Amino acid sequence: MLEHHLSVARTARYYTIGSVQPPPRQVWLVCHGYGQLAARFLRHFETLDDGSRLIIAPEALSRFYVGDEPGASHAAGQGKVGASWMTREDRLHEIADYTRYLDDVLARETGAFDRTGARLVALGFSQGVATIARWASRAAIAADELVLWGGTLPSDADVSAGPRAFGGARLSLVIGVRDGYATDAVVAKELSRLEDAGVPHRVIRFDGGHHLDQAVLAELGRQ
Repeated sequence: MLEHHLSVARTARYYTIGSVQPPPRQVWLVCHGYGQLAARFLRHFETLDDGSRLIIAPEALSRFYVGDEPGASHAAGQGKVGASWMTREDRLHEIADYTRYLDDVLARETGAFDRTGARLVALGFSQGVATIARWASRAAIAADELVLWGGTLPSDADVSAGPRAFGGARLSLVIGVRDGYATDAVVAKELSRLEDAGVPHRVIRFDGGHHLDQAVLAELGRQ
């Protein structure tokens, strides 16, 4: 048995909030977590839509039915749908595919205006943390700020460049104090890794769990 790979064209879906005219002062690229869809995820950012931002939410390329119950009929519209950025299966090709995808989405949405004065914020939530971090390390357009929310850098992330890692983006880790995934032990290990590599970063804590927080989003938007 021989393994083969073939690049094919496919249709990807993404959503936006905001306008490119007049040119926005901020562009946000936001990646949802495992089992989520872009439209529902983007609703969390609606409060940031004040006419000065363009917020882009790409949807992961692999959709599936989430939490099926016995007897649920997919044809009848039953069963929630979610999406995943990748699995461990054929992971390197999946990473290459979604990093090109994010580049293409960003180029398409920002190509219609002068991006010189716009700050680019790249935010990943949960599984989207690894996605946005891998993209930032090889992106065609460098982010000004990288927000890792409810997750930590993937083990394969190269932090050896120190301040120049991830294209020189400022790194912000946002963690709920009751986050069952990004626990104190996990976060402490991550901070030690960043400090040892000399990667500038900050930690933002909020009173909550594994979810987005409107007050923290508003504060990030003001910066």
